[in-house]
Amino acid sequence: MSLAEPVETALPTTTVAERAAAPATLPPVTAGALTWRGARRDDAGALHALQDQVSAADGEPFRVSLDEVEETLAAGYRDLDADFLLGFDDDGVLRAFAQADVRPGDRTAARAFVWGGVHPGRRGEGIGRELMAWGIARARQKLATSHLAGERVPAWIAVHSEDDAPASRVRLYEHAGFAVRRYYSCLGRDLAQPIPEPVIPGQEAGAASSAHAGAAAPSSSGSSLRLVAWTPELDEPARLARNDAFRDHWGSQPQSQVTWAEDRDQFMAPWTWLVVDDAPDVDALLASPDTDEETAAALRAGQPLVVAYNWAARYEQDFAVRGFTFGYSENVGARRAYRGRGLARAALAAGLRAMAGDGMQYALLDVDTANPTGALGLYAGLGYEKLDGSRMWSIEV
Repeated sequence: MSLAEPVETALPTTTVAERAAAPATLPPVTAGALTWRGARRDDAGALHALQDQVSAADGEPFRVSLDEVEETLAAGYRDLDADFLLGFDDDGVLRAFAQADVRPGDRTAARAFVWGGVHPGRRGEGIGRELMAWGIARARQKLATSHLAGERVPAWIAVHSEDDAPASRVRLYEHAGFAVRRYYSCLGRDLAQPIPEPVIPGQEAGAASSAHAGAAAPSSSGSSLRLVAWTPELDEPARLARNDAFRDHWGSQPQSQVTWAEDRDQFMAPWTWLVVDDAPDVDALLASPDTDEETAAALRAGQPLVVAYNWAARYEQDFAVRGFTFGYSENVGARRAYRGRGLARAALAAGLRAMAGDGMQYALLDVDTANPTGALGLYAGLGYEKLDGSRMWSIEV
């Protein structure tokens, strides 16, 4: 069995808090003779500089922007003093950091994520191993006090790496007890190649071709589906569509309104396209056991129903690293009741045309290699090819 394949297991018989085995105190970090403290919002510049140096040294195909770091430090659900550990040298220069995170929207699995890095010039001093031990211990504490602490649901602590990560990072993860749990592929598509028209069922192909120009594609007679660019009033319906689309994806958890609003500094509204159903069968959806409570409430309130989407972003700081300009699809999906109709393909094609119209050379996205919805076939059919890959490592709790 591939490590990427989901494993069906019975629900745990003990709570997350019991299994987390949270330590009363965190292990000290003494290696490197650095001065350690929690984070502050005005550390964003130093954190950004260090993360950029770490990514460059490790050959990662991306960079984190200053805006992203500032957003991370501004999130109200993070305790900057307790969830971050920053190490400074005698000159006050940041040389190492670690962070432990638990997202507030998780419902059926409790997930903790650990990040960190050591300046390339300070590696080999044992700082990384001690930081990792601190991060795992803090992750256990956060799991044990999270909103899912009393639930009997799966839980894990996770880190990520590129497939070609340095051997030192692989050794660090293995020494800490992590094992590879999931594989992901970064796919790219040359936007100079012809892009299919974003046609949805019940629409004339010619009418849908206006999608790349920023106008809603009008529905033909008898069709209640519309392909439209993102607007603020469709933001919450898009969140609900994303949560429904990814309910059957391994490890995915709902986006709360708080986490959904994060990471917007790179968001590209003109590249983000949605399919809206103006006349859904509300009675059938409300009667379906697959309809989640938030969607049901929105239907009763007469809110718009987004049924498919392509959520896009522009990571300009990565252009030089990749060697080309590109638009990035953060998330592509369709509600489970609307799958098999080509709606996600239409939204993605509209996004590709918008990216090309803005002069981007490529379109990129990441996909779980064991995606259960046929997404790999969808992307291959639109001309995407694998560029590189990454993996998730975990410690099961």
